[in-house]
Amino acid sequence: MSVVYLILGLVCILVGANLLTDGASAVAKRYGISDLVIGLTIVAFGTSAPELVISVLSAIRGSAGLAIGNVVGSNIFNILVIIGVVALLRPIKVERSIMTNEIPLVLLSSLALLVLGNGAFLDSVPENIINRTGGLLLLLFFLIFMRYTF
Repeated sequence: MSVVYLILGLVCILVGANLLTDGASAVAKRYGISDLVIGLTIVAFGTSAPELVISVLSAIRGSAGLAIGNVVGSNIFNILVIIGVVALLRPIKVERSIMTNEIPLVLLSSLALLVLGNGAFLDSVPENIINRTGGLLLLLFFLIFMRYTF
């Protein structure tokens, strides 16, 4: 029975993702918004919402490693596998603005998480903890990114 639920869940994810990307493209064309901005906002929010739920539930249940692993693993998968597969099927034009703006922000966000999550190494504290202050800092970075995007 679990296999049936897994297959049903995968079908729902694929159908939902298809509807999301079609709807986001329609919004972009209707309002003259670039595909990059739609990808950085609507599609990113829609595809990350399930990850947010899983990560929050994992943290509440005391499985912080699952929450961090979910986020980091998803980003690695998105960057390496998805872009790699798409590039195999059709070349991807990488605009200069992506190389000078968006990719450095991806690297900066990864660096911020690396620094915040390495308290034991950097401050000689007993364990690595991302506390509320670190969470607020990450959310502030996110708001700055959203302001930059719009």
